[in-house]
Amino acid sequence: MEMILHAAGELLGTDPSRPVDLGGSTRSTVLRCRTALGGSVVVKSFRDGPEGRRAFASEAAGLSLGLAGPELLGVDASVPLLVMADLGSAPTLADVLLGDDPEAAVEGLLAWARGLGRLAAGSVHRRADLARLRARYGGVGENGENAASGDEERWIAQRITALLALLAEAGIMTPEGLAEELAEIETTIWDEYPVFTPGDTCPDNNLITPEGLRLIDFEAACFQSVFLTAAYCRMPFSTCWCAFRLPAGVAEKIEQAFRLEVVAAYPALAEEAVWQAGIRRAVAAWTVNTTVWLLPRTAEDGPLHRTRRPVPTRRQLLLHRWEAASALEEFPALTRTMRRLLREVTGNWETPPLPGYPAFETRGIR
Repeated sequence: MEMILHAAGELLGTDPSRPVDLGGSTRSTVLRCRTALGGSVVVKSFRDGPEGRRAFASEAAGLSLGLAGPELLGVDASVPLLVMADLGSAPTLADVLLGDDPEAAVEGLLAWARGLGRLAAGSVHRRADLARLRARYGGVGENGENAASGDEERWIAQRITALLALLAEAGIMTPEGLAEELAEIETTIWDEYPVFTPGDTCPDNNLITPEGLRLIDFEAACFQSVFLTAAYCRMPFSTCWCAFRLPAGVAEKIEQAFRLEVVAAYPALAEEAVWQAGIRRAVAAWTVNTTVWLLPRTAEDGPLHRTRRPVPTRRQLLLHRWEAASALEEFPALTRTMRRLLREVTGNWETPPLPGYPAFETRGIR
């Protein structure tokens, strides 16, 4: 703590005080600190090691673009550490969705979708800038590779390899052509209509402030296919713990809000066939990711978040994702795999369906 405060003080030119732990992660420590002038800043220090360095370089680079997020006040790559403007203690989109006001929930979701869409549309010409900034902040590994480059790691290909190994280990027979089908999805979507994203656009990383929606957490900032971001609207929230069912029509409304923004950058996305095919490829990719993430942890069920309640369980989310992916008929090997998982893995779970978001359930909106 002393080292973090000292490094932050060097950047600010004044000693920060009264640190309050804001949570952080296994990769970082996040503190709200008072300044000598009576204001406050947020200090984020990253753990040493490859994962911490990767997260630091991505966040520092992503915030340095100045496209979204809190103002970056200082960076020390030697710690590594960064100091940001404090956006205050506004509620997050997760707070609203877990609350009891459906109107506020819809407004929050639409603000989130429009904000992400505007960010995506306004970023298409900044990819080289992000790569340059990431390298500046230590993104080059020992062998010359860009160790912090989330968009260059081809994570979908890595998850496909992991999925095939996981299914074999679990004794789940895979249909002929699954590997080739997934490889085709990965190859097609990887660089399809690339846009900037903070990386983790889940509800708890979106503050609803008096000035509007503000994004936080840029540890996975990268350029990726616009469809991989858009799929967060449809699924919803492809990689998040705060994943429940949305009422009929709401997912479509937020997806359309996002799409209307990104069409300005990529007019071809106005074509229904282009949009639907891309989204469905993204849903397939994220379902592979979720399966690799959660299936090894379902021997015993448990909540998706350590402390937040209400929250779905691991089995509930997997069941929901597999059911949705089993309807992707244009990917026959994948759909057969999903149906096999539903039959052979979930058959003994006795797991209730994924519930709706509490904000809508309180008034019986489904």
